[in-house]
Amino acid sequence: MSTPLTIVARIEARPDKIELVKAELLNLVEPSLREAGCIQYDLHQDNDDPAVFLFYENWESRELWQAHSNAAHIAAYRKATEGAVAAFTLNEMTRI
Repeated sequence: MSTPLTIVARIEARPDKIELVKAELLNLVEPSLREAGCIQYDLHQDNDDPAVFLFYENWESRELWQAHSNAAHIAAYRKATEGAVAAFTLNEMTRI
């Protein structure tokens, strides 16, 4: 049995692109939740800095998360937000 994987992804939108990035991130939630291996896929927006978004995700395995990373809706998000994201950090984590 694979070890579950937690993903914490921080996305910072350019100040003039906050609403675009937010809309595109929201478009990821439902299709991601329907993917094989997705346990949890929560999107958050910072209360003090609306340009900062955070995904907290749990996947049954790293392999299933990697399949998600290559999904069509992720590719569409990347294309739609090209040049709109100021910073992106992703951490692969294991619950201890």
